[in-house]
Amino acid sequence: MLNFHNVCWVPSSFQLTGIPGLESLHIWFSIPFGSMYLVAVMGNMTILAVVRVEHSLHQPMYFFLCMLAVIDLVLSTSTMPKLLGIFWFGAGDIGLDACLIQMFLIHCFATVESGIFLAMAFDRYVAICNPLHHTMVLTHAVVGRLGLAAFLRGVLYIGPLPLMIRLRLPLYKSRIISHSYCEHMAVVTLTCGDSKVNNVYGLSIGFLVLILDSAAIAASYVMIFRAVMGLATPEARLKTLGTCGSHICAILIFYVPIAVSSLIHRFGHHVSPPIHTLLANFYLLIPPILNPIVYAVRTKQIRERLLQILKIEMKNR
Repeated sequence: MLNFHNVCWVPSSFQLTGIPGLESLHIWFSIPFGSMYLVAVMGNMTILAVVRVEHSLHQPMYFFLCMLAVIDLVLSTSTMPKLLGIFWFGAGDIGLDACLIQMFLIHCFATVESGIFLAMAFDRYVAICNPLHHTMVLTHAVVGRLGLAAFLRGVLYIGPLPLMIRLRLPLYKSRIISHSYCEHMAVVTLTCGDSKVNNVYGLSIGFLVLILDSAAIAASYVMIFRAVMGLATPEARLKTLGTCGSHICAILIFYVPIAVSSLIHRFGHHVSPPIHTLLANFYLLIPPILNPIVYAVRTKQIRERLLQILKIEMKNR
């Protein structure tokens, strides 16, 4: 079978290029990317440890925050070690099945993270609009079920993507992926068969996750703001809105980079490949780095607990 004068075949592995067009600078890219990955891992592990030991943080909002921390660890770890291997050792080779697994982890847990933000918006809505029933509605069991629902939705939505590639598109015209990880569209563009179904399905999932989730979150905050505006004093309004500040920042940190990256990939044909690849990596790194910082700075209980830990360590020294 021929395709544009290239023989199509079934590859056993692919070759990731890292940052295409900037291979000579890979060793320098490894410094900021390695540093950001280290910060992301340390920050999210710290959040998990603080919430675990501080019993006053055993509340729905902080349980959801722990879920975000686990998701961010999976997202960053599914890509950064391989990317650093490419930067340091030129180890861009990745098996076909490993590539599909990486694709599934990236897109699945990005979908799960969106679901957790939606659950957190529901938590803030109940806490502000119906505070007397908050503990009865958002019990530990309900929080667990919401987290499980977000995870199962991610598996259900994203599971067909690698399966469709494996079963429907077995032949490829090249094994060189012009990307730093196995992103869905970067792999699909290498196939020889008709990829229309994959493209339509990918766009549909993007719409369901990005558009509908963000619309539902926006609707919950419209109701929250209406409830806040009904409070008696400006001080009460500011205090109540302050409990939503970290969540709003985290939502913007997550949705803005992924929306920009998706739009550039679909419509920004004039954007150079290195810029697109860098943006695609940043949207997997920025939330894992900034989420712990935002919550540590804006959440009094977490901030105080971290300061206590730091003081204890300073005394021990």
